[in-house]
Amino acid sequence: MNRLILAVAVAALLSACGSAVKLDNVPVEDKAGAAVSTSSAADSGKADGSAVGKGTVTGLDLGQSGKDTALQATTRIVYFDYDSFAIRPEFQSVIEAHARSIKSDKARKVAIEGHTDERGGREYNLALGQKRAEAVRRALGLLGVAESQLEAVSFGKEKPAVLGATEAAMEKNRRAEISYR
Repeated sequence: MNRLILAVAVAALLSACGSAVKLDNVPVEDKAGAAVSTSSAADSGKADGSAVGKGTVTGLDLGQSGKDTALQATTRIVYFDYDSFAIRPEFQSVIEAHARSIKSDKARKVAIEGHTDERGGREYNLALGQKRAEAVRRALGLLGVAESQLEAVSFGKEKPAVLGATEAAMEKNRRAEISYR
């Protein structure tokens, strides 16, 4: 009898932890206005979720002089499109500059903070902010930064950069901030 009660209690606890929020297949719009899918299963045509996404991060030439590295390293924010955690191409150079900087000092620790605008529920925004922080962390990792130097954390909509409900204000809040520790 005790086992039955324990099994029912565990099942009830696990069902309470479930979420109906689906972040793995979030529809986003590309620049042309067409809906695209961000799931790795959609990228490879596999519906079972066993697909591995293919990144488009370009190689990094560590031998280059990096004339504008100091300027780019002061830019610690990567902005995202609405309902998206895909890194926009214009921020690739920012991520590359930070990768060079982090790799140059093996003792340096970095926190990547994911943020969202005020639209959406708390749980959804925390998950989306985490996916944005993880996207930047993965990009830095692909450029050779050690995982032990990186931490991804989400603040969701709790720490807006700009207050207000205008589109311009919300654009500034959809971001990932690279914070050196």
